[in-house]
Amino acid sequence: MTVLASFLSAIWEAVAPALGDHLWQSTLFAIAAGVLTLALRKNHARTRYWLWLAASLKFLIPFSLFVGLGSQLAWLHKPAPTTAGLYVTMEQVSQPFTQPAAGAVMRTAPATVLPALMHLLPALFAVWVGGFLAVALVWSARWRRISSALHQADALHEGRELETLRRLERAVGLRRQVEIRSSAISLEPGIFGIMRPVLLWPRGISQHLDDAHLEAILAHELWHVRRRDNLAAALHMVVEAIFWFHPLVWWLGARLLDERERACDEAVLAAGSEKQVYAESILKTCEFCVGSPLACVSGVTGADLKGRIVRIMSEHAASKLNFGRKLLLSAAVILAFIIPIGFGLLGAAPSRAQAAADVSGGITPGYQATVKPDNSTNKMQMVRMMFSPDGFQAQGVPVKTIVQEAYGVQQDQIAGGPDWLNSQKYDFTATLDQSAIEALKNASEEQRRFALKRMLQSMLADRFKLTLHRETKDLPVYELAVAEGGAKLQQSKSSDSGGAKPQALMALGGHAVQGQQKFHMGNTELNATGLSMGDLAGMLSRNLGTPVLDKTGLTGRYDLSLHWTPNDSQLATFPGPGGGEPGTGAAAAPTSASPSLFNAVQEQLGLQLELRTVPMETLVVDHVEQPSEN
Repeated sequence: MTVLASFLSAIWEAVAPALGDHLWQSTLFAIAAGVLTLALRKNHARTRYWLWLAASLKFLIPFSLFVGLGSQLAWLHKPAPTTAGLYVTMEQVSQPFTQPAAGAVMRTAPATVLPALMHLLPALFAVWVGGFLAVALVWSARWRRISSALHQADALHEGRELETLRRLERAVGLRRQVEIRSSAISLEPGIFGIMRPVLLWPRGISQHLDDAHLEAILAHELWHVRRRDNLAAALHMVVEAIFWFHPLVWWLGARLLDERERACDEAVLAAGSEKQVYAESILKTCEFCVGSPLACVSGVTGADLKGRIVRIMSEHAASKLNFGRKLLLSAAVILAFIIPIGFGLLGAAPSRAQAAADVSGGITPGYQATVKPDNSTNKMQMVRMMFSPDGFQAQGVPVKTIVQEAYGVQQDQIAGGPDWLNSQKYDFTATLDQSAIEALKNASEEQRRFALKRMLQSMLADRFKLTLHRETKDLPVYELAVAEGGAKLQQSKSSDSGGAKPQALMALGGHAVQGQQKFHMGNTELNATGLSMGDLAGMLSRNLGTPVLDKTGLTGRYDLSLHWTPNDSQLATFPGPGGGEPGTGAAAAPTSASPSLFNAVQEQLGLQLELRTVPMETLVVDHVEQPSEN
C-alpha cells in the first residue's frame, strides 16, 4: 500500500500542476472567446462558430507547447540562480568520468501531496476513468446504431433527390459528389462520415416535401459537408470524453451545435431560398423524423428549433465583418500565439549571452584563463578539480564536466554536443582579476560562488564558443526529507563561532583532506562538520549520480558521520587500491554489516531518500568548438 501511495504521489506531483495550469488557461481562453462572440453577435454565425471551436480545441492543445517553442527561439535571457554548494576538491579516475557535479539546478519540485488526500487519489482516478468510459460507451452505441442504419440503406441512383443533390453540389462548390442512401429508419436527413460523407435520407420523406422544400433541406446538408462540421464535432466529442468533468466543455458543445446550424441557415438563405419555405422545410422534417443522436452526424433539426425558426423569419441578413472587427479578431489570434511564445522567450535560458549575465549580486568578474589539451597517456591518471577564493583549477577534465560545474547541473541534465565534449580532456586554470578579488572581499559566500561560476561560463563561451538553451524535462530525482521519528543530527559548533566559515571533511578509505570549504568524495563514508542540508543533498547527488532535492526544511549546519556499503554503480566511480580499476574497492572496503546508502541515511541521520519524477531544467548544447592553443 505504501508503494502504491508513493507511486500515485509521484504521478500526481508530475501531472497535477500541469493539469491545473492547463485547465485554468483553457477556461480563461473560452471566456475570452465568449467575450469576442458577444462583440460579433450581429455578424455571421460562422465567425462565432470558429471562435467556439478554437475554445474547444484549446483543451487539447496546452499553452506549454507554444512556451516550449518560445524557449527554442530564445537567444538572450537572464540566467537562473544556482543552488549553493561547497567549493570542492575531487579526486577520481579519468576513465570513465561519469560522476555528475554537486549542486544541481532544477525547477522547484511540486509540493508533496497532503497525506490526507493520498487515499483519495485512487478513487479520483477511478472516477475519471469511469466517466470517460461512460461517455465513450454511450457515443459508441449511438454510432453503431447509425452505422447499422447506413449499411442497411439502399443507394439512390436516380430520382429527383439525386438530381437536386447533384445540381446543388455545383452551386455549393463541392468537388466530390456526395453519395445518398435511402433508409427505412426515421432519422432526420443527415451527413454521416468525415472523409467520405454519405447523406442518409429517410425513406418516404420526399412525398411530404415539394421541390422547394427538398432543395432547401439538401442545400443545408451540403453546407455541412462544405464546412466539414462532422470533423469539428468529432474533435469536440474527444474533448468531452477527456474533460467530461468540466461543465464548460458541455456548454461549449451546445454553443457549437447552435452556431453551426445557424451558419448553415444563413448560407442557405444567402443562396436564394425564401425564409418561409426554408422554415417550413425544417418543420416538416421535424414532423416526419427524429433528430440525430450524435453531434458528429450533421442533420437539419439541430439546436434550439424554436429559436432557429424565429431567427429565420424575423432577422435581417447578418452583416459582414467591418475593418474594426477584422482587426479585433486578428489581434486576438495573434495574441493567442504570441503571449505563450513570449513567455517561452522570457523564461528560456540564455544561449551564448548567458555567460555574460550577472548572477553574482551585481559583481561582474574579470578573469584570465588558460586551457590546454591534456596529452597524458596514463588512462588511470587521477583528475583533480578545485575552486579557490580567487579562481579555479582542473587537470585532465572533459569540457562537459566544466559545464556541469559552471551551470550547477548533473551530467544527465546536459544533452547534445559532439562526442569529444565528454572524451577529450583539458587542463584548466582560471583566475579572477585583482579588481574582481577586491570587489568580492566584502561579498557574501553565495555571491563568491556565483562569481566563480560566472567566470567559468564566460570561459566556456569565450574559449569554446559554447552556446546552449534550456529545456524542461521530467527526470527522476531523490527528495531528501526528514524520516518518521525525526532527524538524528548534531548541530555544528562551528556555526556558532562568531561568523567563522564552516569546515567540511569527507574521507575515502581512511585518506582525508581537511580544508575550508573543501572535501574529498568517498564511496563508503562521509565525515563532515558545518554541513548544511543543501550541501548534503549535493554530496548525495554526486554519489548517487541522480539529483537530490533538499526537502528537509532544516536551515542549520550540522556535524555528521555516515557509513554505508556502496552498490556497483557507486564503486565504479572511485579507484581501486593503488589506482587500480574502478570498482575493486579494496582501498575502502566496507564491512558486511554496513547498510546501503539509503538505509544509512535513514538509520544514522534520521533522513530518507524518496524517488520522484519532477520537471527539471536541462541544458541542450547548440554549438561548441575545440579551443585554439594558448
